[in-house]
Amino acid sequence: MSSNSSEHRSAADQPVAGPSRRSLLRVLGAAGVGAAAVGALSACAPGSSAAPKALGSVAPSQAKGSTTLWFKDDDILKVFRGVVPSFTKKYPAVTVNLVGVDIDKKLAPALISGAGVPDGAYLGDGSVLGQAEHLTDLTSQMAKYRADTVQYKLDVNTDGQRLVGIPWDTDPGLLYYREDILSAAKVDPTQLTSYDALLDAAREIKGRNPKAQPIPLEQDPDLAMQWLMMLVNQQQGTGMVDSAGKLTIDTDAFRTALTWIKKVADEGLGARSKFASTAQIAQADGGTVSLVPWAIWYNFLVQGTFKKSVGHWRAAQLPAWTTGGARSGVMGGSSFVIPAKAANPDLAWLFYEHAVYSAEGYQAVFGSNSVYPNGLNTALPSVKSALNPQNSLFKPLAGLGNENLWEVGTQASLAIPPGYRIPTWFNQADAYLGANLQKLMDGKMSVDAVIKQSVSAIQTNLVDRA
Repeated sequence: MSSNSSEHRSAADQPVAGPSRRSLLRVLGAAGVGAAAVGALSACAPGSSAAPKALGSVAPSQAKGSTTLWFKDDDILKVFRGVVPSFTKKYPAVTVNLVGVDIDKKLAPALISGAGVPDGAYLGDGSVLGQAEHLTDLTSQMAKYRADTVQYKLDVNTDGQRLVGIPWDTDPGLLYYREDILSAAKVDPTQLTSYDALLDAAREIKGRNPKAQPIPLEQDPDLAMQWLMMLVNQQQGTGMVDSAGKLTIDTDAFRTALTWIKKVADEGLGARSKFASTAQIAQADGGTVSLVPWAIWYNFLVQGTFKKSVGHWRAAQLPAWTTGGARSGVMGGSSFVIPAKAANPDLAWLFYEHAVYSAEGYQAVFGSNSVYPNGLNTALPSVKSALNPQNSLFKPLAGLGNENLWEVGTQASLAIPPGYRIPTWFNQADAYLGANLQKLMDGKMSVDAVIKQSVSAIQTNLVDRA
Protein backbone atom coordinates (compact mmCIF):
# COMPACT_ATOMS: atom_id res chain seq x y z
CA MET A 1 0.00 0.00 0.00
CA SER A 2 3.97 0.65 0.61
CA SER A 3 0.65 1.71 0.94
CA ASN A 4 1.43 -0.54 -0.40
CA SER A 5 3.46 -1.81 -3.16
CA SER A 6 6.78 -0.85 -4.03
CA GLU A 7 7.41 -0.22 -7.62
CA HIS A 8 5.04 1.91 -9.51
CA ARG A 9 5.11 -0.09 -12.54
CA SER A 10 5.85 0.93 -15.90
CA ALA A 11 5.04 -1.91 -18.04
CA ALA A 12 2.69 -1.41 -20.79
CA ASP A 13 2.44 1.96 -21.70
CA GLN A 14 -0.82 1.45 -23.39
CA PRO A 15 -3.24 3.89 -21.89
CA VAL A 16 -6.33 1.96 -22.89
CA ALA A 17 -5.02 -1.04 -21.03
CA GLY A 18 -4.76 0.66 -17.68
CA PRO A 19 -2.13 2.49 -15.70
CA SER A 20 1.52 1.79 -16.27
CA ARG A 21 3.21 -0.62 -13.90
CA ARG A 22 5.06 2.21 -12.23
CA SER A 23 1.96 4.20 -11.39
CA LEU A 24 -0.17 1.17 -10.72
CA LEU A 25 1.83 0.17 -7.70
CA ARG A 26 1.73 3.68 -6.38
CA VAL A 27 -0.72 2.33 -3.89
CA LEU A 28 1.54 -0.21 -2.42
CA GLY A 29 4.70 1.04 -1.03
CA ALA A 30 5.04 4.61 -2.02
CA ALA A 31 7.06 6.04 0.77
CA GLY A 32 6.33 9.67 0.18
CA VAL A 33 6.30 12.47 -2.23
CA GLY A 34 9.45 14.21 -3.17
CA ALA A 35 10.86 17.64 -3.18
CA ALA A 36 11.30 19.75 -6.20
CA ALA A 37 11.79 18.45 -9.66
CA VAL A 38 15.43 19.32 -9.66
CA GLY A 39 16.90 22.79 -9.96
CA ALA A 40 14.25 25.13 -11.20
CA LEU A 41 11.49 23.87 -8.95
CA SER A 42 13.54 24.03 -5.80
CA ALA A 43 14.44 27.56 -6.63
CA CYS A 44 10.91 28.78 -7.18
CA ALA A 45 8.62 26.46 -5.22
CA PRO A 46 6.61 28.12 -2.46
CA GLY A 47 7.71 27.67 1.11
CA SER A 48 11.41 28.38 0.81
CA SER A 49 11.30 31.81 2.39
CA ALA A 50 7.77 33.07 3.03
CA ALA A 51 6.10 32.25 6.32
CA PRO A 52 3.39 29.57 5.97
CA LYS A 53 -0.22 30.66 5.96
CA ALA A 54 -2.89 29.16 8.16
CA LEU A 55 -5.31 26.87 6.38
CA GLY A 56 -8.74 28.45 6.25
CA SER A 57 -7.50 32.03 6.09
CA VAL A 58 -8.73 32.52 2.52
CA ALA A 59 -12.39 32.41 1.49
CA PRO A 60 -12.93 30.36 -1.70
CA SER A 61 -14.60 33.34 -3.38
CA GLN A 62 -11.43 35.36 -2.85
CA ALA A 63 -8.99 32.65 -3.89
CA LYS A 64 -6.17 33.90 -6.06
CA GLY A 65 -2.53 33.18 -6.60
CA SER A 66 -0.47 30.14 -7.55
CA THR A 67 -0.16 26.70 -5.98
CA THR A 68 2.40 23.97 -6.62
CA LEU A 69 1.42 20.35 -6.08
CA TRP A 70 3.71 17.34 -6.36
CA PHE A 71 2.97 13.99 -7.97
CA LYS A 72 5.10 11.09 -9.04
CA ASP A 73 6.20 11.74 -12.60
CA ASP A 74 3.93 9.20 -14.26
CA ASP A 75 0.52 8.66 -15.80
CA ILE A 76 -1.40 9.71 -12.67
CA LEU A 77 0.19 13.16 -12.98
CA LYS A 78 -1.11 13.34 -16.55
CA VAL A 79 -4.59 12.27 -15.44
CA PHE A 80 -4.77 14.98 -12.79
CA ARG A 81 -3.68 17.62 -15.26
CA GLY A 82 -7.01 16.86 -16.90
CA VAL A 83 -8.74 18.17 -13.76
CA VAL A 84 -7.13 21.61 -14.01
CA PRO A 85 -9.48 23.10 -16.67
CA SER A 86 -12.64 22.54 -14.61
CA PHE A 87 -10.87 23.80 -11.49
CA THR A 88 -9.69 26.94 -13.29
CA LYS A 89 -13.22 27.56 -14.50
CA LYS A 90 -14.36 27.48 -10.87
CA TYR A 91 -11.39 29.49 -9.55
CA PRO A 92 -10.16 31.64 -12.47
CA ALA A 93 -7.73 33.65 -10.33
CA VAL A 94 -5.79 30.54 -9.23
CA THR A 95 -2.92 29.04 -11.22
CA VAL A 96 -2.20 25.36 -10.55
CA ASN A 97 1.25 23.89 -11.16
CA LEU A 98 1.25 20.07 -11.07
CA VAL A 99 4.84 18.92 -10.98
CA GLY A 100 6.29 15.44 -11.37
CA VAL A 101 9.15 14.74 -8.95
CA ASP A 102 10.95 11.85 -7.28
CA ILE A 103 8.66 11.97 -4.30
CA ASP A 104 10.24 9.03 -2.49
CA LYS A 105 13.49 10.95 -2.14
CA LYS A 106 12.42 14.56 -2.07
CA LEU A 107 9.38 15.10 0.11
CA ALA A 108 10.68 14.13 3.55
CA PRO A 109 13.70 16.49 3.46
CA ALA A 110 11.51 19.33 2.18
CA LEU A 111 8.93 18.77 4.92
CA ILE A 112 11.58 18.92 7.61
CA SER A 113 13.50 21.91 6.29
CA GLY A 114 10.65 23.88 4.76
CA ALA A 115 12.91 24.70 1.83
CA GLY A 116 11.21 24.22 -1.51
CA VAL A 117 8.21 22.60 0.16
CA PRO A 118 5.17 22.26 -2.12
CA ASP A 119 1.67 23.35 -1.19
CA GLY A 120 0.45 19.77 -1.49
CA ALA A 121 1.63 16.32 -2.44
CA TYR A 122 0.47 12.86 -3.47
CA LEU A 123 1.49 10.22 -0.92
CA GLY A 124 1.02 6.50 -0.47
CA ASP A 125 -1.20 5.66 2.50
CA GLY A 126 1.60 3.66 4.06
CA SER A 127 3.71 6.82 4.39
CA VAL A 128 1.23 9.44 5.55
CA LEU A 129 1.45 8.93 9.32
CA GLY A 130 5.22 8.74 9.18
CA GLN A 131 5.16 12.39 8.12
CA ALA A 132 2.21 13.44 10.29
CA GLU A 133 4.11 15.96 12.43
CA HIS A 134 4.99 17.91 9.29
CA LEU A 135 1.48 17.93 7.83
CA THR A 136 -1.46 20.30 8.13
CA ASP A 137 -4.42 19.26 10.28
CA LEU A 138 -7.34 18.91 7.86
CA THR A 139 -9.95 17.91 10.42
CA SER A 140 -11.99 21.08 10.04
CA GLN A 141 -11.90 21.16 6.24
CA MET A 142 -12.80 17.48 5.96
CA ALA A 143 -15.67 17.60 8.48
CA LYS A 144 -18.39 18.00 5.85
CA TYR A 145 -17.00 15.15 3.76
CA ARG A 146 -16.40 12.51 6.42
CA ALA A 147 -19.80 10.85 6.04
CA ASP A 148 -19.25 10.61 2.27
CA THR A 149 -15.80 9.00 2.58
CA VAL A 150 -15.03 5.29 2.87
CA GLN A 151 -14.18 4.95 6.56
CA TYR A 152 -10.92 3.00 6.30
CA LYS A 153 -9.45 5.85 4.23
CA LEU A 154 -10.16 8.23 7.11
CA ASP A 155 -8.61 5.73 9.52
CA VAL A 156 -5.30 5.46 7.64
CA ASN A 157 -5.02 9.25 7.51
CA THR A 158 -5.76 9.89 11.19
CA ASP A 159 -2.97 10.69 13.63
CA GLY A 160 -4.45 10.78 17.11
CA GLN A 161 -7.23 13.36 16.82
CA ARG A 162 -5.79 14.94 13.66
CA LEU A 163 -6.84 14.06 10.12
CA VAL A 164 -3.72 14.78 8.08
CA GLY A 165 -4.54 13.33 4.66
CA ILE A 166 -7.22 13.78 2.01
CA PRO A 167 -8.30 10.29 0.88
CA TRP A 168 -8.00 9.67 -2.83
CA ASP A 169 -8.37 6.09 -4.07
CA THR A 170 -9.53 2.74 -2.74
CA ASP A 171 -7.95 -0.49 -3.92
CA PRO A 172 -10.38 -3.23 -2.91
CA GLY A 173 -9.68 -6.94 -3.07
CA LEU A 174 -11.53 -8.95 -5.72
CA LEU A 175 -11.54 -12.54 -6.92
CA TYR A 176 -10.37 -12.82 -10.52
CA TYR A 177 -11.01 -16.17 -12.18
CA ARG A 178 -10.85 -17.97 -15.54
CA GLU A 179 -14.44 -18.75 -16.47
CA ASP A 180 -13.37 -21.25 -19.15
CA ILE A 181 -11.24 -23.29 -16.73
CA LEU A 182 -13.88 -23.23 -14.00
CA SER A 183 -16.53 -24.30 -16.49
CA ALA A 184 -14.41 -27.24 -17.69
CA ALA A 185 -13.89 -28.31 -14.07
CA LYS A 186 -17.62 -27.92 -13.37
CA VAL A 187 -16.94 -25.30 -10.71
CA ASP A 188 -19.74 -22.78 -10.23
CA PRO A 189 -18.14 -19.37 -9.54
CA THR A 190 -21.25 -18.14 -7.74
CA GLN A 191 -20.54 -20.74 -5.04
CA LEU A 192 -17.06 -19.38 -4.27
CA THR A 193 -18.32 -17.52 -1.23
CA SER A 194 -15.89 -18.92 1.34
CA TYR A 195 -12.16 -19.57 1.41
CA ASP A 196 -12.85 -23.25 2.00
CA ALA A 197 -14.91 -23.26 -1.21
CA LEU A 198 -12.02 -21.57 -3.01
CA LEU A 199 -9.67 -24.34 -1.83
CA ASP A 200 -12.14 -27.00 -3.00
CA ALA A 201 -12.37 -25.32 -6.39
CA ALA A 202 -8.58 -25.28 -6.70
CA ARG A 203 -8.46 -28.98 -5.81
CA GLU A 204 -11.11 -29.77 -8.41
CA ILE A 205 -9.19 -27.87 -11.10
CA LYS A 206 -5.91 -29.57 -10.17
CA GLY A 207 -7.65 -32.96 -10.15
CA ARG A 208 -8.48 -32.47 -13.83
CA ASN A 209 -5.10 -30.95 -14.69
CA PRO A 210 -2.22 -32.09 -12.45
CA LYS A 211 -0.04 -29.26 -13.76
CA ALA A 212 -2.48 -26.64 -12.55
CA GLN A 213 -1.55 -24.42 -9.58
CA PRO A 214 -4.68 -22.29 -9.55
CA ILE A 215 -3.85 -19.74 -6.83
CA PRO A 216 -0.82 -17.42 -7.18
CA LEU A 217 1.56 -17.18 -4.22
CA GLU A 218 3.57 -13.98 -4.35
CA GLN A 219 7.38 -14.26 -4.14
CA ASP A 220 8.08 -10.62 -3.35
CA PRO A 221 8.11 -10.23 0.47
CA ASP A 222 6.54 -6.77 0.41
CA LEU A 223 3.68 -7.61 -1.94
CA ALA A 224 3.10 -10.95 -0.21
CA MET A 225 2.74 -9.08 3.08
CA GLN A 226 0.32 -6.64 1.44
CA TRP A 227 -1.74 -9.60 0.22
CA LEU A 228 -1.79 -11.09 3.71
CA MET A 229 -2.97 -7.72 5.07
CA MET A 230 -5.89 -7.80 2.62
CA LEU A 231 -6.92 -11.24 3.90
CA VAL A 232 -6.56 -10.16 7.54
CA ASN A 233 -8.38 -6.86 7.04
CA GLN A 234 -11.37 -8.87 5.81
CA GLN A 235 -11.50 -10.81 9.04
CA GLN A 236 -10.84 -8.33 11.82
CA GLY A 237 -11.07 -4.88 10.25
CA THR A 238 -7.52 -4.03 11.26
CA GLY A 239 -4.09 -4.66 9.84
CA MET A 240 -0.86 -5.28 11.68
CA VAL A 241 -1.85 -3.07 14.62
CA ASP A 242 -5.06 -2.08 16.38
CA SER A 243 -6.27 1.47 17.08
CA ALA A 244 -3.93 1.68 20.08
CA GLY A 245 -0.92 0.67 18.01
CA LYS A 246 -0.65 -2.79 19.58
CA LEU A 247 0.49 -5.63 17.32
CA THR A 248 -2.33 -7.90 16.14
CA ILE A 249 -0.24 -10.60 14.48
CA ASP A 250 -0.77 -13.14 17.26
CA THR A 251 -4.52 -13.32 16.65
CA ASP A 252 -7.02 -15.76 15.19
CA ALA A 253 -7.33 -13.65 12.04
CA PHE A 254 -3.63 -13.94 11.18
CA ARG A 255 -3.52 -17.60 12.20
CA THR A 256 -6.52 -18.44 10.00
CA ALA A 257 -5.14 -16.62 6.96
CA LEU A 258 -1.66 -18.10 7.37
CA THR A 259 -3.09 -21.60 7.81
CA TRP A 260 -5.09 -21.18 4.60
CA ILE A 261 -2.01 -20.00 2.70
CA LYS A 262 -0.04 -22.97 4.04
CA LYS A 263 -2.71 -25.37 2.74
CA VAL A 264 -2.48 -23.77 -0.69
CA ALA A 265 1.29 -24.23 -0.69
CA ASP A 266 1.41 -27.70 0.90
CA GLU A 267 -1.18 -29.16 -1.49
CA GLY A 268 0.57 -27.81 -4.58
CA LEU A 269 -2.33 -25.48 -5.31
CA GLY A 270 -0.20 -22.34 -5.47
CA ALA A 271 2.06 -21.03 -8.23
CA ARG A 272 5.12 -19.19 -6.92
CA SER A 273 6.05 -16.07 -8.89
CA LYS A 274 6.26 -12.30 -8.62
CA PHE A 275 3.48 -9.98 -9.63
CA ALA A 276 3.65 -8.95 -13.30
CA SER A 277 6.75 -11.09 -13.89
CA THR A 278 7.15 -13.02 -17.12
CA ALA A 279 6.57 -16.20 -15.13
CA GLN A 280 3.32 -15.01 -13.60
CA ILE A 281 1.98 -13.72 -16.89
CA ALA A 282 2.72 -17.10 -18.51
CA GLN A 283 1.10 -18.98 -15.60
CA ALA A 284 -2.13 -16.99 -15.75
CA ASP A 285 -2.35 -16.61 -19.52
CA GLY A 286 -1.54 -20.29 -20.05
CA GLY A 287 -4.03 -21.64 -17.52
CA THR A 288 -1.75 -22.78 -14.70
CA VAL A 289 -3.27 -20.01 -12.56
CA SER A 290 -7.03 -19.52 -12.66
CA LEU A 291 -8.18 -18.28 -9.20
CA VAL A 292 -6.70 -14.97 -8.09
CA PRO A 293 -7.76 -13.23 -4.85
CA TRP A 294 -5.96 -9.90 -5.31
CA ALA A 295 -6.46 -6.16 -5.48
CA ILE A 296 -8.55 -4.60 -8.23
CA TRP A 297 -5.37 -3.59 -10.04
CA TYR A 298 -4.77 -7.20 -11.10
CA ASN A 299 -6.79 -6.19 -14.13
CA PHE A 300 -3.69 -4.35 -15.30
CA LEU A 301 -2.40 -7.80 -16.31
CA VAL A 302 -5.74 -8.88 -17.75
CA GLN A 303 -5.89 -5.81 -19.97
CA GLY A 304 -2.30 -5.17 -20.86
CA THR A 305 -0.32 -8.44 -20.86
CA PHE A 306 -2.54 -11.49 -21.41
CA LYS A 307 -3.07 -12.74 -24.95
CA LYS A 308 -4.35 -16.34 -24.99
CA SER A 309 -6.86 -15.81 -22.20
CA VAL A 310 -8.32 -12.46 -23.25
CA GLY A 311 -12.07 -12.46 -22.68
CA HIS A 312 -12.00 -15.49 -20.37
CA TRP A 313 -11.30 -13.65 -17.12
CA ARG A 314 -14.02 -12.49 -14.78
CA ALA A 315 -14.11 -10.59 -11.47
CA ALA A 316 -16.25 -11.23 -8.40
CA GLN A 317 -16.35 -10.35 -4.72
CA LEU A 318 -13.73 -12.07 -2.59
CA PRO A 319 -14.85 -15.13 -0.60
CA ALA A 320 -15.67 -14.49 3.06
CA TRP A 321 -13.90 -16.03 6.03
CA THR A 322 -17.15 -16.50 7.94
CA THR A 323 -20.78 -16.66 6.90
CA GLY A 324 -21.96 -13.12 6.36
CA GLY A 325 -18.42 -11.78 6.76
CA ALA A 326 -16.79 -9.05 4.70
CA ARG A 327 -16.12 -9.91 1.07
CA SER A 328 -13.50 -7.27 0.46
CA GLY A 329 -10.29 -6.04 2.02
CA VAL A 330 -7.80 -3.25 1.42
CA MET A 331 -4.66 -3.75 -0.65
CA GLY A 332 -3.24 -0.35 -1.44
CA GLY A 333 -4.25 3.27 -1.58
CA SER A 334 -2.98 6.83 -1.83
CA SER A 335 -3.96 10.22 -0.44
CA PHE A 336 -3.07 13.90 -0.68
CA VAL A 337 -1.32 15.87 2.04
CA ILE A 338 -0.72 19.56 2.67
CA PRO A 339 2.59 20.38 4.38
CA ALA A 340 2.42 22.44 7.55
CA LYS A 341 4.98 24.81 6.01
CA ALA A 342 3.10 25.27 2.74
CA ALA A 343 2.90 28.87 1.54
CA ASN A 344 -0.54 28.48 -0.02
CA PRO A 345 -2.36 25.68 1.80
CA ASP A 346 -5.82 27.09 1.00
CA LEU A 347 -5.23 26.89 -2.74
CA ALA A 348 -3.96 23.31 -2.42
CA TRP A 349 -7.04 22.38 -0.40
CA LEU A 350 -9.37 23.91 -2.99
CA PHE A 351 -7.76 21.87 -5.77
CA TYR A 352 -7.91 18.60 -3.83
CA GLU A 353 -11.48 19.31 -2.73
CA HIS A 354 -12.46 19.82 -6.37
CA ALA A 355 -10.51 16.81 -7.67
CA VAL A 356 -11.70 14.35 -5.02
CA TYR A 357 -15.17 15.44 -3.94
CA SER A 358 -16.77 17.19 -6.92
CA ALA A 359 -18.42 15.15 -9.67
CA GLU A 360 -16.42 17.13 -12.23
CA GLY A 361 -13.21 16.19 -10.50
CA TYR A 362 -13.66 12.47 -9.97
CA GLN A 363 -15.22 12.01 -13.39
CA ALA A 364 -12.17 13.65 -14.98
CA VAL A 365 -9.87 11.30 -13.06
CA PHE A 366 -11.68 7.96 -13.18
CA GLY A 367 -13.82 8.44 -16.27
CA SER A 368 -12.76 8.41 -19.91
CA ASN A 369 -9.90 10.84 -20.43
CA SER A 370 -7.03 11.54 -22.80
CA VAL A 371 -4.69 9.22 -20.89
CA TYR A 372 -7.15 6.35 -20.41
CA PRO A 373 -9.98 6.42 -22.95
CA ASN A 374 -11.69 3.54 -21.14
CA GLY A 375 -11.24 5.22 -17.77
CA LEU A 376 -8.79 4.73 -14.91
CA ASN A 377 -9.94 1.24 -13.96
CA THR A 378 -7.22 -0.09 -11.68
CA ALA A 379 -8.44 1.87 -8.65
CA LEU A 380 -11.68 3.40 -7.41
CA PRO A 381 -12.67 6.64 -5.64
CA SER A 382 -12.84 6.91 -1.86
CA VAL A 383 -15.99 9.04 -2.12
CA LYS A 384 -19.14 7.04 -1.40
CA SER A 385 -21.38 9.14 -3.64
CA ALA A 386 -18.97 8.47 -6.52
CA LEU A 387 -19.14 4.72 -5.86
CA ASN A 388 -22.58 4.32 -7.38
CA PRO A 389 -22.77 0.84 -8.98
CA GLN A 390 -25.33 2.17 -11.46
CA ASN A 391 -23.25 5.16 -12.58
CA SER A 392 -20.13 3.65 -14.11
CA LEU A 393 -17.17 5.96 -14.58
CA PHE A 394 -15.26 3.49 -16.72
CA LYS A 395 -16.23 1.20 -19.55
CA PRO A 396 -16.65 -2.60 -19.57
CA LEU A 397 -13.40 -4.42 -20.27
CA ALA A 398 -12.86 -6.74 -23.21
CA GLY A 399 -10.31 -8.72 -21.21
CA LEU A 400 -13.06 -9.51 -18.71
CA GLY A 401 -15.55 -10.51 -21.39
CA ASN A 402 -17.04 -6.99 -21.31
CA GLU A 403 -18.05 -7.57 -17.72
CA ASN A 404 -18.99 -4.48 -15.70
CA LEU A 405 -15.97 -4.24 -13.42
CA TRP A 406 -17.25 -0.93 -12.08
CA GLU A 407 -20.28 -2.58 -10.49
CA VAL A 408 -18.21 -5.36 -8.91
CA GLY A 409 -15.47 -2.98 -7.78
CA THR A 410 -17.69 -0.33 -6.23
CA GLN A 411 -19.50 -2.94 -4.14
CA ALA A 412 -16.12 -4.17 -2.93
CA SER A 413 -14.86 -0.66 -2.07
CA LEU A 414 -17.93 0.05 0.01
CA ALA A 415 -17.52 -3.31 1.80
CA ILE A 416 -13.92 -2.77 2.99
CA PRO A 417 -14.06 -3.02 6.80
CA PRO A 418 -13.24 0.14 8.76
CA GLY A 419 -10.53 0.30 11.38
CA TYR A 420 -7.51 -0.38 9.17
CA ARG A 421 -4.39 1.23 10.61
CA ILE A 422 -0.95 1.54 9.02
CA PRO A 423 1.89 1.98 11.53
CA THR A 424 4.69 4.40 10.70
CA TRP A 425 7.13 1.48 10.40
CA PHE A 426 4.93 -0.58 8.07
CA ASN A 427 7.28 -0.30 5.09
CA GLN A 428 10.04 -1.99 7.07
CA ALA A 429 7.93 -4.92 8.30
CA ASP A 430 8.39 -6.92 5.11
CA ALA A 431 11.92 -7.74 6.27
CA TYR A 432 10.31 -9.78 9.05
CA LEU A 433 6.70 -10.75 8.39
CA GLY A 434 7.10 -10.67 4.60
CA ALA A 435 10.28 -12.73 4.72
CA ASN A 436 8.78 -15.26 7.12
CA LEU A 437 5.69 -15.56 4.93
CA GLN A 438 8.00 -16.57 2.08
CA LYS A 439 9.45 -19.31 4.26
CA LEU A 440 5.95 -20.51 5.12
CA MET A 441 5.03 -20.78 1.44
CA ASP A 442 8.30 -22.58 0.74
CA GLY A 443 7.53 -25.15 3.42
CA LYS A 444 10.38 -24.01 5.65
CA MET A 445 8.37 -22.49 8.50
CA SER A 446 5.22 -23.31 10.45
CA VAL A 447 2.33 -20.96 11.08
CA ASP A 448 3.18 -20.71 14.77
CA ALA A 449 6.83 -19.97 13.97
CA VAL A 450 5.87 -17.21 11.51
CA ILE A 451 3.70 -15.57 14.14
CA LYS A 452 6.13 -15.95 17.03
CA GLN A 453 9.25 -14.84 15.15
CA SER A 454 7.50 -11.99 13.32
CA VAL A 455 6.00 -10.60 16.53
CA SER A 456 9.34 -10.74 18.30
CA ALA A 457 11.33 -9.15 15.49
CA ILE A 458 8.80 -6.42 14.71
CA GLN A 459 8.29 -5.54 18.36
CA THR A 460 12.04 -5.33 19.00
CA ASN A 461 13.23 -3.72 15.78
CA LEU A 462 10.30 -1.54 14.78
CA VAL A 463 7.70 -0.93 17.50
CA ASP A 464 10.11 -0.33 20.37
CA ARG A 465 12.25 1.95 18.23
CA ALA A 466 9.40 3.95 16.75
